[in-house]
Amino acid sequence: MCALLSCQGLTKAFGAQELFSGVTLVVNAGDIVGLIGPNGSGKSTLLKILCGLEQADSGTVFVQKLLRIGYLSQEDVLVEEAGCADNLYAACAGLDIDEAERYNRVNALLSRARFPDPQQPVRLLSGGWRKRLAVCRALVCRPDILVMDEPTNHLDIEGILWLERLLGSTLPDSPAAVLMVSHDRRFLENTVNRVIELAPVYPEGSFQIRGGYADFLEKKTDYLLQRQGLEERLANKVRRETEWLRRGPKARTTKARYRIEEAGRLQDELGEIRDRNRSLGQVGIAFDATGRRTKKLLTATGLEKGFSGQILFSDLDVNLTPGLRLGLLGRNGSGKSTLMRILASSTRRSGLLPDTGAIALADGLRIVSFDQRRQSLDPDATLRRALAPEGDSVIYQGQSLHVVTWAKRFLFRTDQLETPVYRLSGGEQARILIARLMLQPADVLLLDEPTNDLDIPSLDVLEESLCEFPGALVLVTHDRFLLDRVCNLVLGFDGAGRAEYFADYDQWLAVLEEREREGGADSQPQAREKPAAKPKPGKLSYMDQREYDQMEEKILAAEARLGELETLMAAPEVVANPGQLQRYWQEQLEMQAQTELLYDRWNELERIRQGKTE
Repeated sequence: MCALLSCQGLTKAFGAQELFSGVTLVVNAGDIVGLIGPNGSGKSTLLKILCGLEQADSGTVFVQKLLRIGYLSQEDVLVEEAGCADNLYAACAGLDIDEAERYNRVNALLSRARFPDPQQPVRLLSGGWRKRLAVCRALVCRPDILVMDEPTNHLDIEGILWLERLLGSTLPDSPAAVLMVSHDRRFLENTVNRVIELAPVYPEGSFQIRGGYADFLEKKTDYLLQRQGLEERLANKVRRETEWLRRGPKARTTKARYRIEEAGRLQDELGEIRDRNRSLGQVGIAFDATGRRTKKLLTATGLEKGFSGQILFSDLDVNLTPGLRLGLLGRNGSGKSTLMRILASSTRRSGLLPDTGAIALADGLRIVSFDQRRQSLDPDATLRRALAPEGDSVIYQGQSLHVVTWAKRFLFRTDQLETPVYRLSGGEQARILIARLMLQPADVLLLDEPTNDLDIPSLDVLEESLCEFPGALVLVTHDRFLLDRVCNLVLGFDGAGRAEYFADYDQWLAVLEEREREGGADSQPQAREKPAAKPKPGKLSYMDQREYDQMEEKILAAEARLGELETLMAAPEVVANPGQLQRYWQEQLEMQAQTELLYDRWNELERIRQGKTE
């Protein structure tokens, strides 16, 4: 089988900092590849090299002739004043297709992405809807390979579920392969069939397995244990050779000289293996609590807040106690960050206040917030000043630590201390903010999307620290793995003024899907709003016109059922029941085929309306 895209021996460095060396990979049709690795390992740079946007220092990239690559960068490339549909039209302007085909592609994608108003200017979209549009923009050209850099950033959980269904679809216009960078572990497990990790710990520059993320973790553990065993065996051999050298044999024969040279080579090899085995550092995260014993930290009753006549939530009660870890769930713009800002403002009685309701605080309550917008960072400040604003040391848990020691705790190198913040990666900036939080003793932690841009090792340590924090935690995140492990209660916002408590994420999702099946007016407001006006009908018959008018609703219902089946098939009780699992799997195949037929029929009717019969 001829590879769609491959590279061999790629090396890239910026100045004295080497990002990766000797990277080789192959992407074949049917691959959905997850590219992971610690911050600064060069994942985004590797994607740009493969897409021809940057040049490697050495190595070769092989691309199949006439291959079309769709690239989704971390930063959205959209025209702010233009509408959603106009942005997609502009993306396919250079394609050799007629106007009718262009119209079909654009409107089919906007419908599948459930945009309520295709003419809405981009500048009015939330971060999640901007990301959906950016994904559609990468797909509208129907690429052979879809390359995405952190596609789940800024998406709410419903947006991530939509993207998972999109990547799992088998429609004729789907990409032949997908290559993406992501730190969302649940998303990776649900979508990829290959995992590649870039890290200096691997002699080949990367570690690659075929399978899901869980398979990767298992095989990586085996690999690292083997490397550790190799280090121990090599250390024993070096120790024996060193002891022989110290005995100082009188006769320096050829064989003796060879042993001296071999001992030196073994020492070099051992040093390299030790360096690699220790290069997977972890961020040292541990939040500082005040030690307060008060049972009630914050009690809010009857909270209501709205903007421009739209109520985000009303009659909401919130009780924060030590040990409570509350996760906030809902679409972007449903009120999660607004509630966080209201709680953060409660200690100073200023800032964003509720329209109605009251908030009672324990005496001297200390609330510490993490803002996803990162507005507290001065982009022109050096890393040294960002980590230690008052001098060359910080006070952490009653001890004075030099800024160099503090920086190393967060995996920063000493030579980075004079680097301006704006030149650091998103993950490195997130680590600066977490470092600042750790210096502030808190009764309540308010974390709004703290996981954005953090690498997977940092996420693991963050989870452990949040579980050990003795105070109250309020968390907004799209990382479902983090939600499941950390939160012991969730508050779900429906985007229509209601907020309800649930035991966990799965219960909230099940209720949301049940409301969608029932067709409640407020269960899916974005998906069910009246679409933009369509062009005047062409020569559709009466029955074809009726079929056309009902087509979008049928597609939405079919895709909703596919989402239900995915959730059902992941349930433990279903996995343990082979017969039930087989029935759901068979129904999923039938629904996928039905959805493809619906899209084909929709395109056929659209061509007739445009006067194109071929």
